[in-house]
Amino acid sequence: MNRGTVQDLTMYSEALQEEMQLLIYLPANYSPLYKYSVLIASDGKDYFQLGRISRVVDELYDQKEIENLIIVGVPYKSVKDRREKYHPEGSKFTAYTRFIAQELVPFIDTNYPTYQMGMGRALIGDSLAATVSLLTAIQYPHTFGKIILHSPLVNEYVLEQVANHKEVDAFSVYHVIGTGETAVKTGDGLLTDFITPNRKLHTLFIDRGYSTFYDELNGEHTWKLWQPDMKRSIQKNFSL
Repeated sequence: MNRGTVQDLTMYSEALQEEMQLLIYLPANYSPLYKYSVLIASDGKDYFQLGRISRVVDELYDQKEIENLIIVGVPYKSVKDRREKYHPEGSKFTAYTRFIAQELVPFIDTNYPTYQMGMGRALIGDSLAATVSLLTAIQYPHTFGKIILHSPLVNEYVLEQVANHKEVDAFSVYHVIGTGETAVKTGDGLLTDFITPNRKLHTLFIDRGYSTFYDELNGEHTWKLWQPDMKRSIQKNFSL
């Protein structure tokens, strides 16, 4: 099997006033002569290491099941940094969403042969990284055409944003949650029920007319739940 390569770069973010690490997966047949869709992953290092996303994509390429795809992983620096950037109440949340939409997207479009339109761009995340992915798409609906959510943290603010969002046709949603996610230890040390709010979120997506795929998987709030779903989440969103 031909393997893609992962570039490890940094770029300076004006919005965040800091250097941001980027892990950029290019497929084995990568060529500037082709155009590529882009998948941006918050929790970027986790998606590569724990989700094994590059290996999954290598296999799907080998089997000619998916379109040309570049993956851009954005790692977090620490648990505290992750919460500040990904949680809706985090001090760097707005700056992080601006970084993704207004700095990272133009950087990728300038340096790689991308489609440069919403339908050619997707966001993926797990837990809080899924929350920030969803809210970034709502904030910038013409920038991203697909969202992949693995067990997002859903609170009243998230439900409100989804309910009030007018452009429900702007992006499609792929949404999974584990049936065992009833008492998840969150960054603030509290045990939180994830599945009930996620079911509410799914109902809201349906009621509001979003294009959505939803599934409840057997398992808890860990990569043991999300890693086996990686193949389907890529296939469903990037199949030829």
